[in-house]
Amino acid sequence: MKTRYFIFISYKGTSYHGWQIQPNSVTVQKILDEALTVVLNEKISTIGAGRTDTGVHAIYFCAHFDSISPDLLSLGNLIFRLNQYLPSDISVFSLKKVVPDASARYSATSRTYKYYISRIKDPFSLYSSWYLHGSIYIDSMNEACHLLLNHSDFTSFSRLHSGSKSNICKIYSAVWKESDNRIVFTIKADRFLRNMVRAIVGTMVEVGFGKMDLKEFEDIILAKDRCKAGKSAPAKGLFLADIEYPEEIFI
Repeated sequence: MKTRYFIFISYKGTSYHGWQIQPNSVTVQKILDEALTVVLNEKISTIGAGRTDTGVHAIYFCAHFDSISPDLLSLGNLIFRLNQYLPSDISVFSLKKVVPDASARYSATSRTYKYYISRIKDPFSLYSSWYLHGSIYIDSMNEACHLLLNHSDFTSFSRLHSGSKSNICKIYSAVWKESDNRIVFTIKADRFLRNMVRAIVGTMVEVGFGKMDLKEFEDIILAKDRCKAGKSAPAKGLFLADIEYPEEIFI
């Protein structure tokens, strides 16, 4: 009988075609599976908490896998060995034993994303933020955030033909904050649709620049039509920042 584990990692997505394994592409899942297979000396196939698109980053990501070893946690140097094998843009920071039916994807109770916008041309955040020039009104964007909380069908912010069975999401919180020359959008929900955060950001920015009013923003949500919303914000500014799980799944 195999034992199930959650592995928690962070990664810079710039060099990868997202998380999920794809033919003829370098993905985070492919690299992580190879590292686990070599270091544990058994074939390992992980299942991630979700999909991140090409260029999207993760401060906090979780995947689960099954191992023939009943106690990998007793190997004190395992995380060190994995990080030695992995490239510099992927890092393992925790490994936990879980109950057999725990799922990195389906056991999650919430996910939090952050989106970073730079107000100045900054070579050090070139691949981790979206550079926008001009006067942008944070208060208007935060009013748009309040409107998000009143709705649950986010078809207008979902990638077309994504194959999702439902476009219903419960958004718990959404807020824009400004610090120095950076604006950060933080959004927490029970689940997210493909491309949802980037589509929301791209549309809210139009509100911030005065190109769209709040009624037009809410009309876009009500339309349930992706073609009505704004363009998706660039992937490089998006970070998966947190995933929450119930304590009872951990052993």
